[in-house]
Amino acid sequence: MNLLHRWACRSAFWRKTVEQHIIPWTLEGVELGDDALEIGPGPGLTTDALRTMTDRLTCIEIDRRLAASLAKRMDASNPSTSLRTGVTVVEGDATEMPFPDDSFSGAVSLTMLHHVPSRELQDRLLAEACRVLKPGAWFAGTDSLTSLRWRLYHLFDTCVPVDPATFGQRLSEAGFIDASVDTNPWAFRFRARKP
Repeated sequence: MNLLHRWACRSAFWRKTVEQHIIPWTLEGVELGDDALEIGPGPGLTTDALRTMTDRLTCIEIDRRLAASLAKRMDASNPSTSLRTGVTVVEGDATEMPFPDDSFSGAVSLTMLHHVPSRELQDRLLAEACRVLKPGAWFAGTDSLTSLRWRLYHLFDTCVPVDPATFGQRLSEAGFIDASVDTNPWAFRFRARKP
């Protein structure tokens, strides 16, 4: 991500947007269960909200610095934090997750799929999410709709927009069932279940 984007993803405005709009809309009617996976937490503003919704939350983040920073912040033994335990941060590639099959009771991906560098890698991420979920578990998420302003904001970023019109089919091809995709003026949300 470019510097402006990194700054914005740590801002108080983005935290409020995540807590009041993105997560409630994305997870409406979806249960993550007691052992959930967050794919691509970035600096972790989403993690702050998600950790209160499940007993155990595992986050997989490809960026070494972001993963290390989030792990330090989520470490309950760190004297500078008052966080409860239950969050594990793993530095890794979500297109090749280091988790066994059927590991998690739910998974979420929030506003990060467009940072995966190709449609093929996005599809591998979807297949991996299906593999690591327990049977019947939900995968839910959101991503932005493309616009000129959004494209300018992502200048010099890795940015591969996701087309909501074809995303339900992509979820099905990755192995999910009951896939649905909804849009609002700025974003789309999706949810699908592992058979």
